[in-house]
Amino acid sequence: MSSLTLRSVTVRLGGRAVLDSVDLDVAERETVCVLGPSGSGKSTLLRSVAGLQEISTGEITLGGRDLAGVPVHRRGVGLMFQDHQLFPQRDVGRNVAFGLRMRGAGRAEAERRVAELLAMVGLPDAQRRAVGSLSGGEQQRVALARALAPSPALLMLDEPLGQLDRSLRERLVVELRQLFHQLGTTVLAVTHDQGEAFALADRVLVMRDGRIAQSGTPPEVWQRPASAFVARFLGFDNVVPATVTGRSAKTPWGTLPVPDGTPPGPATLLVRPAGVRLGPDDHAADDHAADDHAADVGDVLRCRVLARTFRGDHVVLALRPDRGPDLEATVPLRGAPSPGEKVTVSFDAAEIVRLPPED
Repeated sequence: MSSLTLRSVTVRLGGRAVLDSVDLDVAERETVCVLGPSGSGKSTLLRSVAGLQEISTGEITLGGRDLAGVPVHRRGVGLMFQDHQLFPQRDVGRNVAFGLRMRGAGRAEAERRVAELLAMVGLPDAQRRAVGSLSGGEQQRVALARALAPSPALLMLDEPLGQLDRSLRERLVVELRQLFHQLGTTVLAVTHDQGEAFALADRVLVMRDGRIAQSGTPPEVWQRPASAFVARFLGFDNVVPATVTGRSAKTPWGTLPVPDGTPPGPATLLVRPAGVRLGPDDHAADDHAADDHAADVGDVLRCRVLARTFRGDHVVLALRPDRGPDLEATVPLRGAPSPGEKVTVSFDAAEIVRLPPED
């Protein structure tokens, strides 16, 4: 059952469509994270649902109720912002109870709910603490408890962890996912952090120019980008034009293998960095012509390592091939080649994706 529904929602600002006929369904208990470059419309989408931005055309419903003309405080949504927006003159307990008291909850009910939520977010018995005494992560937990206190039909998060350091963000995103599933909360979140979105979401939306460029589960979006734009936005740079014939494709890097069943004809191919397989450069300099022929048939492509970037348990390599655009490869940390070294490259068909044509 859909909790939030948008139908043909358009927002025009200064004559430009910041949101352009957006259709969206968010199911009950689902967590949807919205990604996109700056100016793609993701924050406008959130503000429109919240009632902070008037829509030009279209319809937004929540739990079957049309939200047209409904003010922010009567929409039944919880809002949590990057800068927390806690009341510094109120202690933790009164911050969390704010929405409850606005709804007319009695003192005993409010105190019970506040204690319950503070325990859930990992701040038991913090009711009397001053907001100014809290760390950034603790303030984020209080802001979350305050947003959840009135049991909103929809919780909306705007860059919820953006001001926290990476290690704390990674820990909190796991806790948030567990908490949302425990409470059965429906969540719509905007974030610029792809790792955060893919760890938190049941479904990811990627926006472009006011439209939804792709919607899918994190594995679907990561494994099967809907376009070259989505692939590049996700950080995949190995995107080239190609002509597919049977189980191979002609590309600027030579002939590459492609998965069985890949549709033939002109195409755009994505080669994931994990699909760029490295081997030693055993060819002497005077064998260059032979190497060129090998690249033509896809057997080998000679490359020079331009740079390598440490990523914890693996290394990302920037490669300069003898032909075609630069390549990116991921390799194990142990034995990773250094900048300046020469290597040979082959390609794994399982890591090659034929991208749909751009609109």
